[in-house]
Amino acid sequence: MKVLLTTFGSLGDLHPYIAVGKGLRERGHSVTLATSEVYRAKVGGEGLGFHAVRPDLGGVIDSPEAIRKAFHRRTGTEYVIRSMVMPFLEGSFEDTLAAARDADLLVGHPLAFATPVVADLLGKPWVSVALAPLSLFSAEDLPAISGVPVPEWLSMPRFWRFFWKFARFMTRQWGEPVQRLRTRLGLPRGAHPIVDGTLSQWGAQGWFSRVLGEPQRDWPTNLTVTGFPFYDRLKAGSAIGAELRRFLDAGPAPVVFTLGSSAVFDAGQFYEESARAARIAGVRAVLLTGRDGRNRLAAEPGDSVFVTEYAPYSELLPHAAATVHQGGVGTTAQALRAGRPMIVVPYSHDQPDNARRVAKLGVARVVRRSQYIGQNGWPGN
Repeated sequence: MKVLLTTFGSLGDLHPYIAVGKGLRERGHSVTLATSEVYRAKVGGEGLGFHAVRPDLGGVIDSPEAIRKAFHRRTGTEYVIRSMVMPFLEGSFEDTLAAARDADLLVGHPLAFATPVVADLLGKPWVSVALAPLSLFSAEDLPAISGVPVPEWLSMPRFWRFFWKFARFMTRQWGEPVQRLRTRLGLPRGAHPIVDGTLSQWGAQGWFSRVLGEPQRDWPTNLTVTGFPFYDRLKAGSAIGAELRRFLDAGPAPVVFTLGSSAVFDAGQFYEESARAARIAGVRAVLLTGRDGRNRLAAEPGDSVFVTEYAPYSELLPHAAATVHQGGVGTTAQALRAGRPMIVVPYSHDQPDNARRVAKLGVARVVRRSQYIGQNGWPGN
């Protein structure tokens, strides 16, 4: 088959699609990955077809104000959808339509709002993807919503059924650009684009492990939980650096501190506090600080702390004593796979819910971002 994969966002949104694309290609299918222009070289380097689709979110990482708004604890998700994605919907539709004309199957992402529209217009099947359990809006599997503190006594299905109905009502305007596009194309208004419209009647998949989220009675009946698709190379063929490998071999297992591929652009004092906590605790540490040196430490960290922009989690985390991270689903998946304990410092979006899930498993502790202060040996005590 000719398969078109569409995705938007950070490397955490791109990497699962590269993993699936490579798997499909190895099984003899022709695969094109449609996403932001900034990822052209990365996708092409893995031997997959590439098609640029607006918006090119690569420019967002150079805007501190946009990053700050995107990771606001309460309004970050609204900002991403209404200010970063929806204004480019017409362009996204045109680009996706051009890529989809000769495809046999489309595979979407929750932010690829043009994908179901294109599939309906062309009469082609498409599969929807949930990268984390929170995307399935269950009232049975009690969630943690970023910026919405819920007392323990309200954690019951009846409350959450009401909450999701209320959320549908409050977010109805977020998806109006999609409904207007459908009307312009002569298509009937669809389901709520932000909630129900991200799920396909052709088939839905949860690209996560049942360890993180067991199927629930109110999940779509046509949804299959596949397990995590793993990919973590900065570029094709890249591996852990020689200097980092020497550091790992030179002493006890370090604590790894990382903010994944998106929260890293709104790090605040995370790395300063992490280095301080490691010094107080007397442990070795690896800090993955992201590109451009924007999270450079104010002082030299010393021989017991290794600072680097990036390292493949699959090679690094099994050598860690523990991992401290932001709770993105890709980072969480790799930390679970490594079998090491975690401290999760969730920022926004699905991260608080992922953090709650691994804490419930007994493999992690959760520290609120506001309490991430290096004292008495560990951040947040």
